Amino acid sequence: MPLIAPILDDRSFEQLRSELLARIPVFNPDWTDYNRSDPAITLLELFAYLGEGLQFRFNQIPEASRIAYLKLLDVPLYPARPARALLRWESQYPGGVQLYAGDQVRAGKLRYTLDADAQLWPLDCVSIARQRETTAPELLGPELQDTLKATIDAVAHAYPQAGSALAYRCVLLESDGSSPPLDFSGTVDQSVWIAVLKDPAVSLQLAAGQRLKLNLGYSPAASTPSLDALSPCPGEASARGPGLEWRASTPQLVNGQPRYIALRQSADTSLGFSNEGVVRLELPANLAELGLPPAPDGLAGTGDFPPPLDDERAEQVWFWLRAWRSDGSAIGPSRLICLNAVACSQTVAAGSELLGSGSGQPGQQFALSQLPVLLDPAWPCQLQVEEAGAWTDWQRVDNFDASSERDRHYSVDAEAGLVRFGARYPQIGQRVRMRAYRHGGGAAGNVPAQAINKLGDLITGLEPTLPLKRLGAEQAKCSNPFPASGGVDSESLEAALARIPGELRRRDRAVTRDDFAELALLTPGVELGRAECLPLFHAPDRVAPRAGTVSVVIWPARDALHPNAPLPDALQLKRVCQWLDTRRLVTTELFVIPPSYRQLAISLSLKVRDGYGLDAVRDWVELLLRRYLAPLPPYGPDGRGWPLGRRVLDRELAGVAMQVEGVEYVAELRLAGRNDAGNWQEASVVSIAAWEVPEVAAIAIVDEGSALPAPGQLVAPPALGMAVPVPVLREEC
Repeated sequence: MPLIAPILDDRSFEQLRSELLARIPVFNPDWTDYNRSDPAITLLELFAYLGEGLQFRFNQIPEASRIAYLKLLDVPLYPARPARALLRWESQYPGGVQLYAGDQVRAGKLRYTLDADAQLWPLDCVSIARQRETTAPELLGPELQDTLKATIDAVAHAYPQAGSALAYRCVLLESDGSSPPLDFSGTVDQSVWIAVLKDPAVSLQLAAGQRLKLNLGYSPAASTPSLDALSPCPGEASARGPGLEWRASTPQLVNGQPRYIALRQSADTSLGFSNEGVVRLELPANLAELGLPPAPDGLAGTGDFPPPLDDERAEQVWFWLRAWRSDGSAIGPSRLICLNAVACSQTVAAGSELLGSGSGQPGQQFALSQLPVLLDPAWPCQLQVEEAGAWTDWQRVDNFDASSERDRHYSVDAEAGLVRFGARYPQIGQRVRMRAYRHGGGAAGNVPAQAINKLGDLITGLEPTLPLKRLGAEQAKCSNPFPASGGVDSESLEAALARIPGELRRRDRAVTRDDFAELALLTPGVELGRAECLPLFHAPDRVAPRAGTVSVVIWPARDALHPNAPLPDALQLKRVCQWLDTRRLVTTELFVIPPSYRQLAISLSLKVRDGYGLDAVRDWVELLLRRYLAPLPPYGPDGRGWPLGRRVLDRELAGVAMQVEGVEYVAELRLAGRNDAGNWQEASVVSIAAWEVPEVAAIAIVDEGSALPAPGQLVAPPALGMAVPVPVLREEC
């Protein structure tokens, strides 16, 4: 990052000379000759010249000292992190468009790189959940009752050993992300049904020996689990999700039942439909095996037969995919399931760079041409040193604490773009080159939905297997159904200096309360506004103290759906859980939980000073009260958000209202909190549990002369007694 030095004294030579001349009449009134020919003026100008040079050196001291402290303590600045997005492609090329990891797409001038290979086919899909019908049969209407009864009779005849029938309804999830999120946990068969749609007039053209592969994108709906549904962080197993079983329909029946074939899953970055990612499925070599099973009369959509579709889509269905989790768990709320999906990140691959030659001296470092460098295990840096005429690979390490003279180790300062060597270093004449690395990242990559819509540079001819030209690539269209996320700017120098005491104290280990809170805020790819640790608190049971248990409460930096009471989603909770899991003690049972809110309602009557408008004063009072009770910094009583478990007093809120200019006094203030039964309970002090913070649900502010409503109620209009207003609608020509 560019280090801009603070200017402590920026006076120039002319300014210093003018100030010195202005002081002459004060200290020596008899001195009246200010011409440059005067020897005393020459000495004065000499002092001004020397003073300007001293000021320049003095201005470098604070910045140089800070950087020296960071280098001495070996505390590098945290580099920028790239934003990620899921892309949905559309292609009408019957031969399939091949994309490779390393191809680029654009959002304006920002470049994004595809993370994996993909085949784009002229196919689409629609996902269906067979959700249990909860409406009583007698309320469905005569027509639906007759249809349901006929189907139940047919099922009873076809399956005489079966139990009671389960009525369900089909709920669709569109592949373009336009439909609302769909929860698959309430299905009758714990399965996701995906209809693969193909234009009957289009014939897929596969090359000899080519296997058709489908990239199926998945994105879970943003939801915050309750404390009762939380489980402790599972440790290293948290990086692995449940496995998915995939079946494809065939046009064959076996003993009157549809026959399905198992599909091979070559990759799954969604971790069993629990994270946003892509599932790569390989279809059989003989595509004629795929098709629709013919259902006997009255049995369409029953049992293992695919669910019914509308006539227009039913004509386009090529075959059905059915997926479920092998461990028996249910797939939760989902917002997108689509074909031709590829994940991308705001990174750019740099080419091979010759960094220079070794000097044979310790402490060697070389500068890379592109920065900030991204240090991600998915994109490792590849550095080589020419030893005895052959290029030898060296290994990147975070530090040289465990390195010896025998180890070919190097480190990379990602923010500064510097390659450093430790106890072993290149000798005189040994050339150093970086074969591959990636750079990019930053908050600018968090672009909105539909912003990534242009095809960028394609890697061609770099490898023998890569074609010189991609057929059909020019007609392929891409878009990101949802905003890109995860991009974070590089750390500032002030932030690095502020975390030095914590780095020296915890050494990347979570032991004390502050360790858990500080490390949670440093979770890569998650922008948090606040984190608090509750030691010995067991979140699911709300029990404290419980030995060996730690709960970490996190708040997102922003939440568009709940701006006054921000809540983290399940993905943010999981990422923080994975980050802290590798740093906690083995005997610690760790929970990462969302905040719980106790709703408050405030009503106050105030006297407005003469010359001030009631509406303006009322708006300022409401703003200050909301900021005083806000959970995120820089608001709250002490600027760090409202403390967990701190009770709310009505008299302190009256003091906050008195800080507004224009308020003469607060005549009356009524405070109420919502109890566990959901009712407002008025009190002068609202108690809050140790894991809760307040949320302002309603504020009513009236002038002193008006009737003060009860907390949580709107100001009522004037009463009309027993009279009921009735409109008279007259016709006018």
